[in-house]
Amino acid sequence: MEEQLVADKIQIRRDTAANWTSANPTLAQGELGIETDTLKVKAGTGSTAWTSLGYLINTGGYAAYSDTTANFTGTLQNGGSNVVVDTDIGATVQAFDSNTALYDATTSNFTGALQKSGSPVVTQAFTGDVGITGELLVQSYNETFAAVTSSSNATTVNCEAGNVFSHTLTEATTFTFSNPPASGTAFGFTLKIVQDASASGFAVTWPAAVDWAAATAPTLTAAASAVDVFVFFTHNGGTTWYGFTAGQALA
Repeated sequence: MEEQLVADKIQIRRDTAANWTSANPTLAQGELGIETDTLKVKAGTGSTAWTSLGYLINTGGYAAYSDTTANFTGTLQNGGSNVVVDTDIGATVQAFDSNTALYDATTSNFTGALQKSGSPVVTQAFTGDVGITGELLVQSYNETFAAVTSSSNATTVNCEAGNVFSHTLTEATTFTFSNPPASGTAFGFTLKIVQDASASGFAVTWPAAVDWAAATAPTLTAAASAVDVFVFFTHNGGTTWYGFTAGQALA
């Protein structure tokens, strides 16, 4: 008996994702179903309904890339979201999250601005203490200059407000040095004292914790608008302040 070849084609069950979900059929074991609008494929088990089946093929979550090199020809994605979205990273693709600083992947030398979340780090103002492990080498640094005033014959130098202070005498006053760092951390500041324009010769009383050379506090210059400069530092939380005269009778 002569064999005859009959032309035929095999088609997989197919429908839109919405229709599959609405009908929620149970595919026979090994039977395939494809979502025509997403190109996702599920394989039946003979007992599990459509919506409870996992996808056998999910083309929607794959990043497009060249199969001959590691250089991506499309967008690298994770869960449908772009992973590398900034051209500043360079030619070599690295694994970054949104909080990673941008840098040249071939060297540890920064080729652009160090950034965090798209903003240059070096221009941001930090509030509070900033701890750095290791040596800090900078080309230049600035210190805050703050004026302090006397009220009811009392003047407070807040160590957290700056490192260089000035005070123009308007009355006799007693100084307090507040908020030094804890013992084990050294802190120093410079204090500029200016006599009033009338040369009133107002007296200054220093904190009892100040240790002057030979246990003798300096005498302020009494001339009108005279400038005296003093330096203080502590390393034990303010238990002892070492006081030094930097200059007196300055213009």
